[in-house]
Amino acid sequence: MSVTISTHGKELTALIKGEIDHHTASSVREMIDSEAQKNSPNTINLDFSGVTFMDSSGIGLIMGRYRLSQMIGARLNVVNVPPHLQRMVSLSGITSLGVIKEDRC
Repeated sequence: MSVTISTHGKELTALIKGEIDHHTASSVREMIDSEAQKNSPNTINLDFSGVTFMDSSGIGLIMGRYRLSQMIGARLNVVNVPPHLQRMVSLSGITSLGVIKEDRC
């Protein structure tokens, strides 16, 4: 599992690669939250293009970053969700939050 965080102006993008599960979600969460608190972005992009596996911890990761974005006044975009994860994301109800974006950031 790796996370590459980049910033462009007031936009923070976290490119996530590998598996998101109970063991890896906490480190991903800490990295993203730390950078978001340092940079106070207007937009947080979670790029899932490199995610090969995700369990419910991935849903929790998205929900927690949604709450964080609401607290700091930012918009959350979850982009590039691979086809093999789209059903889980849809069933979780996250799509109703309007954070899942079809286009690439």
